Amino acid sequence: MSASIVVGTQWGDEGKGKIIDIIASRADVVVRSQGGNNAGHTVVSNGEVYKLHLIPSGILYKNTLCLIGAGVVLDPKDFVGEIESMQSRGISCDNLKVDPRAHVTMPWHIALDGLSEKFRGNADIGTTKRGIGPAYMDKYERSGIRVYDLVHPEVFAEKVRTAGKLKNKIITDVYGGEPIDLEEVIKEYTEYGKVIAKYVDDVSVIVYNANKAGKTIMFEGAQATLLDIDFGTYPYVTSSHPLSAGVCVGTGVGPMMINDIIGVAKAYTTRVGKGPFPTELDDEIGDTIRNKGGEFGTTTGRPRRTGWFDAVIVRHSVRVNGLSRLAINKLDTLSGIGDLKVCVAYEKPDGNKITDFPPTLEELAGCKPIYETLSGFDEDISACRDFESLPASCKAYITRLEELCDCKISMIGNGPDRTQIIER
Repeated sequence: MSASIVVGTQWGDEGKGKIIDIIASRADVVVRSQGGNNAGHTVVSNGEVYKLHLIPSGILYKNTLCLIGAGVVLDPKDFVGEIESMQSRGISCDNLKVDPRAHVTMPWHIALDGLSEKFRGNADIGTTKRGIGPAYMDKYERSGIRVYDLVHPEVFAEKVRTAGKLKNKIITDVYGGEPIDLEEVIKEYTEYGKVIAKYVDDVSVIVYNANKAGKTIMFEGAQATLLDIDFGTYPYVTSSHPLSAGVCVGTGVGPMMINDIIGVAKAYTTRVGKGPFPTELDDEIGDTIRNKGGEFGTTTGRPRRTGWFDAVIVRHSVRVNGLSRLAINKLDTLSGIGDLKVCVAYEKPDGNKITDFPPTLEELAGCKPIYETLSGFDEDISACRDFESLPASCKAYITRLEELCDCKISMIGNGPDRTQIIER
């Protein structure tokens, strides 16, 4: 039996979708454990581009069971739309299941997300405004609506009227917004519930039994380590736990089941939204990396901030996730850039050097990167299929990243297609 976790090690958008897709093709079961439709995985297979937000990447393989765990917040409208989109492209969703405990993102969550961001003004967090944070707030306030409720119309209607009454008061009296028509919500979302009902099952039990039966299981991560609510760059984080440990809570499995934890990083660094970014390149090199790497959000289309590889960040991810190995994506993007810099440590305002990622935003904001310069490369490496065929400077770059991050690099992405991968 084998159970692996794939997590992001930077601020997200590391190309997890590609690594997840490759590993999913070898798995019997693929599980999503947290986050919502604020996440996006782009998978390129046989020249076809698939943009997935809630449905696990294993959906592309007809014999793979795809599961959405209790830790996910599910937008029913988007979920049904994604199912219909897959079906229109000839992809069956009969192998898809969602846990009845998963919480539902409601229209008032989306409204409140936008209103609260507007209220914060220049101090906004930079959310995707898809209602993810407010949905998790209700979950922990114990006033949320779950998938079980959604697929039981009488229960759902009662809960919408109860919860919605309070939410409308907040929307109108606190933020001056327009109230939600609760009866219209009940009517619309009850129809979504009818579609979703056939997919509802106990994901915790399914995963447990699959493991006992010796099946190969992969847990796919959404967002990334530096977006974790506790160990990320708070408050510029998501509202769940994208760490490897979050998989166990969000799926309902014990940690002893897991035997492989794979962290995904880019050969450089990107992030979306506000917050400190020590290695950010606000120059021509940064623009070149952005355009060559197609650094625009899967979900939002927002241009990503770009910078040099930050080994301090990835070491932090190796530690807090307990990584077994790393996958480095988009090495090909760095071709023709010139010499390559890698951040090996930070210098604090008092002149002290630190090699561990600081625990607070305030400390990080005062840090300057300490760089090591490595030789770049000009060759087109997109056709390389083994490590030895890479240019010497590429091999030296990967070897140095392994040393700095204290973790073996077992996969190297050298192009967007799933076949453009070097496995070691």
